[in-house]
Amino acid sequence: MIKQAISWKVYAPLVSVLASCGSPGALGGEVLTQPFHEAELIFPLEAWHNHASTVVETPAGDLLVCWFHGSGERTADDVQIEGARLRRGSRAWSERFLMADTPGYPDTNCTMFIDPEGRLWLLWPTILANEWHTALMKYCISRDYDSDGAPRWEISKVLHVTPGPDFAVALTNHVAQLRSRLGDIEAMGYGKERAEAYLRLLEERAGDKLFRRLGWMTRAHPFVLDGRRLIVPLYSDGFDCSLMAITDDWGATWRTSNPLLGLGNIQPSIVERRDGSLYTLMRDNGPPPKRLMQSESRDRGETWGPVTDSDLPNPGSGAEIIKLRNGRWLLINNDTERGRHSLVVQLSADEGKSWPWRRHLEYDPPGERAGSYHYPSVIQSRDGTLHATYSYHLSRQAVRADGAGEAGTKSIKHAHFNETWIMAGGLPE
Repeated sequence: MIKQAISWKVYAPLVSVLASCGSPGALGGEVLTQPFHEAELIFPLEAWHNHASTVVETPAGDLLVCWFHGSGERTADDVQIEGARLRRGSRAWSERFLMADTPGYPDTNCTMFIDPEGRLWLLWPTILANEWHTALMKYCISRDYDSDGAPRWEISKVLHVTPGPDFAVALTNHVAQLRSRLGDIEAMGYGKERAEAYLRLLEERAGDKLFRRLGWMTRAHPFVLDGRRLIVPLYSDGFDCSLMAITDDWGATWRTSNPLLGLGNIQPSIVERRDGSLYTLMRDNGPPPKRLMQSESRDRGETWGPVTDSDLPNPGSGAEIIKLRNGRWLLINNDTERGRHSLVVQLSADEGKSWPWRRHLEYDPPGERAGSYHYPSVIQSRDGTLHATYSYHLSRQAVRADGAGEAGTKSIKHAHFNETWIMAGGLPE
């Protein structure tokens, strides 16, 4: 049998209890204190590329998930944003539906959130010329998204990312610092001559107004601060850095933070500390050691401090961090320096200084049969339980060895679990 393709996988002691509850948001108080984990594919494995999901809980208690789907990624002009819904109390996901499509262009890396007015936002980049640095950020807003099928979008706009006048100066100074660390860039596999060409290219791009304003993309959930400020974490493959888009009037006007400059720090995810400062973890696309990279802001996201390595391994893949209602932090990530075959959830009680509780959602031994379980999205629902979605990509070798021939290998997976299950440790059944 194909690994974990069974519809529902339930923590054994709770099978009978969970069977009577439904999901999401129907668990009783006693069940919430018991460890449980259940998971299913949102749709059957297929050959089409399905990747980069995001999940939200609606005010009605449904789960809404979207991802990008097509024959490839940036070079495939048929890529579109698809979605599916899990009704409160149901075990069956809806049929897939179209969330957004720009005909003839790839639509990728989508994210969603629900604002304090209860409106659903979908944000994503459209790739204009089949290269990541030609991304154009867009967003749609809907108040009508509880009916079956796709939301009815009432607002559709371009998010014009306009880095401030100090962007070019900051990047030029950053390049000067990198020249003193040429060996680090060579460690990315460039070689000395190519590393120097890379730095010259960064300088040229910094001076190009069009290049500065294109190429920004979403990945993790947007962050709502104090119910009034929206911070959209962005990153650029063209500049190998991150940036925050900020609005205090829900999209009427936008501005940007200073750039978060390191060596390949992209796809930021934000959490708020008890003292009101903001902390971000970012994917590491740079040289070894491969670690999630970090930064902090003490002025509500306007400016961010130096980018440094954390102690958390990262193979160059997305991660997400959230703050739970009890104050603990939850991190979902690939916990390796190479490969996406291991996906873990971890808990911290000291705002990321340590992560004493951890448990795998997925794990394969490294090798040609190892799958890729990556690009996770995670939320805490109103009943206190946790929902994660992620790209679920089996290796062709594993599928063939399982007797499935040329069956599909890709889907999006949803996992429902609680903190107690994480704290229990070990691997899921």
